Amino acid sequence: MSQAIPAGTKWWSGGKSPYNVEYGKLMMWFFLMSDAFTFGAFLISYGTIRFSSNGWPNPNDVFRSFPFVGEMKIPLAFVSLMTFILIMSSVTMVLAVANGHAGNKREVAKWLIWTIIGGLAFLSCQAWEWTHLHSEGAWWGRIDTSPGSHFLNADGTVPSTNFANFFFTITGFHGFHVFSGVVINIIMLIMTLKGTFERKGHYLMIEKAGLYWHFVDLVWVFVFTCFYLL
Repeated sequence: MSQAIPAGTKWWSGGKSPYNVEYGKLMMWFFLMSDAFTFGAFLISYGTIRFSSNGWPNPNDVFRSFPFVGEMKIPLAFVSLMTFILIMSSVTMVLAVANGHAGNKREVAKWLIWTIIGGLAFLSCQAWEWTHLHSEGAWWGRIDTSPGSHFLNADGTVPSTNFANFFFTITGFHGFHVFSGVVINIIMLIMTLKGTFERKGHYLMIEKAGLYWHFVDLVWVFVFTCFYLL
């Protein structure tokens, strides 16, 4: 025979509840999870087309240019620099969050500034890469198929526009997230300098912004692997 459960029964009788998470942080995790599904759908679609195609451009040929230098014997040098910049900006974001926990306003502002600089540097690099690829004949719906083109398939056959379509869509979608993260960090910096978090007595907003920024950095690892290494 079933028994009625008294109202207000506490199911957790241990120490700190594992679900005792601040509401805003929990909602950020939900948002990041849904965003991960979107990126996952893009990358799965890319992988399906990529590995079902008879040929695909060689990334070592497509991505071998460097600003003010031109063609380099070291492939992927520029995108490696972009990746390094983004990873270092993640480190500076960690330091901003850590100093937020310590209540150190000056250090929070300093590391947020470095994170913003890193984000802007990455976006500048991506803008150059897009401009360079466009000048070489790649864009949504078109790709250079002339003899000697960097975009020819690795076996020398004529490529489809799938490479360009997926590259500009997925890297553009990620770049929009980086831009959004920079805007969020600028807002966090202004609020820090105004003493908003000091008056609240905590820097939880910095931590939420940090979650978003780390997510953007993590997604880049998968984008980098899919487009530049495979």
